[in-house]
Amino acid sequence: MGVYQEFADVYDRFMDDIPYEKWGGYLDNLIRKYGVSKPKRDAESPLESERNLVVDLGCGTGTLTEMMYGKGYDMIGVDASEYMLNVAMEKKEKSGSEILYLQQDMRDLELYSTVGTVFCVCDGLNYILEESELLDVFSRVDNYLFPGGIFIFDFNTDYKFREVIGDATIAESREDCSFIWDNFYDVEEGINEYDLTVFVRAEGELFRRFTETHYQRGYTVEQMIGLAEQAGMEVLEVRDADTGEEAASTSQRVCVVAREKKKNPAAS
Repeated sequence: MGVYQEFADVYDRFMDDIPYEKWGGYLDNLIRKYGVSKPKRDAESPLESERNLVVDLGCGTGTLTEMMYGKGYDMIGVDASEYMLNVAMEKKEKSGSEILYLQQDMRDLELYSTVGTVFCVCDGLNYILEESELLDVFSRVDNYLFPGGIFIFDFNTDYKFREVIGDATIAESREDCSFIWDNFYDVEEGINEYDLTVFVRAEGELFRRFTETHYQRGYTVEQMIGLAEQAGMEVLEVRDADTGEEAASTSQRVCVVAREKKKNPAAS
């Protein structure tokens, strides 16, 4: 079974402790600080439609996409999983938002225009296991960024997999669903295998069981900065995603802000 298939139906239940409000505010602040995108209410003219587009790359079930739309941004959500996007589309129908959702692997990202902002959070980039493929992702993002546009992304570090969660088991039990998450980290390959077993109440006292296996690669700050720069971007900020302080060797999740710098604004 591929990843985020049956798990998509219960993803939001298990992720209800993620501080989406905090993340949304943080992204909004970064866009206003460094970016060229503006909420619709602040946009100067319809001619700026491309620069005001914001892409949620690896949008999952669309929770953060909807939140950023609520802040006034013209949103596009991109994800490889049709199952996660089905949940996102249900949210769109319920909210009445005008978000455009695209089913694409980020390694094959193809947009119809340039965009002012791309963000990829909740360790979506860790699912890219080869450095060469991650460089392709960064290059595609840079290609579609409006002149001066920004790319905001986070990632789980090699330190986190190696020293914190590698070879650990995480479990959570709730009244209607439970999970067991076994981690196995291959230090030489830098690959973490997640074996996920989920139990979901089906009817009465009966529970349905399913399993998925996920693979993520642990990256260092130096690797990520190097790849962003190779793709043609200028790195503006590198911070510990949990503390907001400058990233350190013991940071478990790191957030990076990079800017497109090669395009000629006069030609766009």
